[in-house]
Amino acid sequence: MRNVALADVDHVDRAVLPIGTDYPPGHLLDWHEHRRAQFLHGATGVMVVDTVDGTWTVPPERAVLIPAATPHRVRMLGVSTRSLYIEPDAVPWWPTTCTVVDVPPLLRELLLAAVEFEPDYDLSGRGGHVAALLLHEIAARTPLPFHVGMPASAELVALCREYLAAPDAAVTNEAWAARVAMSERAFTRRFRTETGDSPAVWRARARTLAAVPLLRTASVSEVAGRLGYASPAAFTAAFSRAFGVPPSRFTTSGDRGARPRGRRSRRPAA
Repeated sequence: MRNVALADVDHVDRAVLPIGTDYPPGHLLDWHEHRRAQFLHGATGVMVVDTVDGTWTVPPERAVLIPAATPHRVRMLGVSTRSLYIEPDAVPWWPTTCTVVDVPPLLRELLLAAVEFEPDYDLSGRGGHVAALLLHEIAARTPLPFHVGMPASAELVALCREYLAAPDAAVTNEAWAARVAMSERAFTRRFRTETGDSPAVWRARARTLAAVPLLRTASVSEVAGRLGYASPAAFTAAFSRAFGVPPSRFTTSGDRGARPRGRRSRRPAA
């Protein structure tokens, strides 16, 4: 199925419903949730997924597993998605929080094939076998660290969301503490309690995460400068430590996903 609304097919008696959707650049799917679990793969582009618990950035050749009934929003940056909407009972092993995973060639090709199925594909034929194999392949994936957690309190969440939207290397713990009328020591202690990280460590990770969408349209050197790193080498080292791969993997030339096919959707499904 391509460019159809999930609501139009959610009633179909299939544990796995594959849907492919093409989005205009910069499209925002505002806060929503699905009855089914979702495997959301961007065949092209970068996605940024927010929940109340954190932010997950999904680079090319990756996907995010979204638990059933989890409120989330998704910012699409040049994205054509391949989604699977899955009955929760069919995947008792599904993670309880969003999880980014890699999408190797076999899984990618299975997704491309599956989104061409009719909603009521034959369970005993090719469609049913592909759907079953998709679940086996997803279950074998290993979580990747493309996320930052969010604090529990609204005032600290506001600071973090603001920083993710515009990372600034000059921001200090003192400045953040002043924003919420706390001493720097008390603020740091509270932030660590709510996130598990110090504010400085959180901001450093947020800066590297913010680099992923920027790398689609800018060079490593340009992104390093925009995010306040002392040099491209320093940025590359920090990025590689955080994610296990160099930032050059996510430049435009490294986006090797399949290109969009078909018309753009008027009713996004993801």
